[in-house]
Amino acid sequence: MSKAYRRLDLAALKAAEVAPGTRARIWRFLRPYRSRLALYLVCIAAAAGIGSVPPLLVRDLIDNGIGRRDVGLVDVLAISMVGLALATTALSLLNRWLASVIGERIIYDLRVSLFEHVQRMPIAFFTRTQTGSLMSRLTNDVLDAQNAVGTAASVVSDLLTLVATLVPMFALSPSITALALLVVPPFIAVDRLLAGRISRLSRRQMQYNSAMSVTMTERFNVGGAMLSKLFGRPADESEQFAERAGNVRDAGIQLALISRYLFTALALVGAVGTAAVYWLGGREAATGHLAVGTVVALAAYVTRLYSPLTDLASTRVSLLGAVVSFDRVFEVLDAEPTVADKPGAAELGQVAGKVAASSVWFRYPAPSEVSVASLESRGDGTTDVALSSDEGSWVLRDVSFVAEPGTMTALVGPSGAGKTTLSSLLPRLYDVTDGSISLDGIDVREVTTESLRKAIGVVSQDAHLFHDTIRANLLYARPDATQAELLEACDAARISEVIAALPDGFDTVVGERGYRLSGGEKQRLAIARVLLKDPSIVILDEATAHLDSETELAVQQALAATLTGRTSIVIAHRLSTIQSADQILVLDQGRVVARGTHEQLIAQGGLYADLYQTQYRRDELAGTA
Repeated sequence: MSKAYRRLDLAALKAAEVAPGTRARIWRFLRPYRSRLALYLVCIAAAAGIGSVPPLLVRDLIDNGIGRRDVGLVDVLAISMVGLALATTALSLLNRWLASVIGERIIYDLRVSLFEHVQRMPIAFFTRTQTGSLMSRLTNDVLDAQNAVGTAASVVSDLLTLVATLVPMFALSPSITALALLVVPPFIAVDRLLAGRISRLSRRQMQYNSAMSVTMTERFNVGGAMLSKLFGRPADESEQFAERAGNVRDAGIQLALISRYLFTALALVGAVGTAAVYWLGGREAATGHLAVGTVVALAAYVTRLYSPLTDLASTRVSLLGAVVSFDRVFEVLDAEPTVADKPGAAELGQVAGKVAASSVWFRYPAPSEVSVASLESRGDGTTDVALSSDEGSWVLRDVSFVAEPGTMTALVGPSGAGKTTLSSLLPRLYDVTDGSISLDGIDVREVTTESLRKAIGVVSQDAHLFHDTIRANLLYARPDATQAELLEACDAARISEVIAALPDGFDTVVGERGYRLSGGEKQRLAIARVLLKDPSIVILDEATAHLDSETELAVQQALAATLTGRTSIVIAHRLSTIQSADQILVLDQGRVVARGTHEQLIAQGGLYADLYQTQYRRDELAGTA
């Protein structure tokens, strides 16, 4: 057994309990299908009732048909058995259809609810959680939760079968029925002894599967595969994956063995009970107290009696596993978005583009506020880590500025000064801790995030493209855009010639994260996407960082023409690109330490002048090299 397996043992045991209220919440997902559930239960009850009739027919066949040599009765009983078999088959098909419809619709409801909820989570949630763990909730846990319907139906079926079996058994022979029921306490004892451990192992296996999914998700994307190859770590990665896969294997072996112990023990108890019934029934038949057909019927009923008892033990374990899966899904659904619309939030109307920050203080929220412990894992695969409730240090301190409509505001400063953080507060990727950010005099927290983000376009340093065609990536900004508008945006971003040279043009698939394109091509596509969106406010976070000098100049010219009349917030390390800005804010350690135009800041000296002189000398040295 691996070290990680032993480390997680205690944590998994503690985490095995189902959260209070989970069962009531499961019913809320089932409620829309209550009519189908009712029909499902009626069919189950009918099947249980019909299933109890054949032993009685066999009794009559032996005692009355064969015993009295009544051929006509034998024919009637045989036809009746065929009719019951056909009815049972029809009910089985109907039950299967109802179970599939209900189960698949529950999967749909759970997945859609989970996806919609995760979409509303703040960006801090995604910076902390593991994609593989989140994917596991949407796939494995949702599928396991679906089993709750089939398992609950099996429980109802088994209980009805027990009732439908015990009633005729008591009618045929109370003493033999009582003897058969003597094995029920051992059934319960064995179930209690092993079922809880099986439930805990099921949860542990889910955690290990999630950790293994994390490894595959991170290592099989282009960036992870490239990192592994560039650093020469394929063997180490294989070893780490083997360890996590080994955890899944070991948990699966333990689960299979304990389950087999349970079912073998139950089967042994059932076999002893069946032998006891044959013994007592045989004695009573030999002495003339019972007819032979009655003994045969009782023997058939005993099989029907112990089979549901064995099934109930296994379905109880399966039901617990399904409830645990529901619990893990609800765990994500219970994570409250820290950035959400206020009740009655207004739609943002026509935007002029005046941006104002008033005494803004910001620090990143505590992990416990934005994340879910079981969605995070460490490098050793440990899950369900404790999340800190401590907030971080201040990233922005008392920042104030006004960006008038149609002007360019540049943010400069050393790495970690808070430039990107400040720009992320306007589209509400985060909310300010204190102070306010307003747009046209309206606090951004007072309007809907959807209308706010429609008015803002962002080009980040690492432009993200979906694994889809160039056309689909561009239309993500504006699905109703025409081909002429696509061409116009691409012309402005200086990417049209590149697209035209591709074999499939706009229908070229760019690959995961756009890795089939160069950095500069990806950046220009991202700029074209923003231009197609046609926002009132544009945020450029190192938007030309991956462009060569010639392409950068062309894109800067395109941006200069396109941004006319729009408010723009530009973050740039190359100070030469923001010399024409209407105002430049110099940030250092979260504070605005200077502000003004390029000429004013150079004249003032200080941090901006030092940064500019450093870059100027570096460019001179590069030019003479």
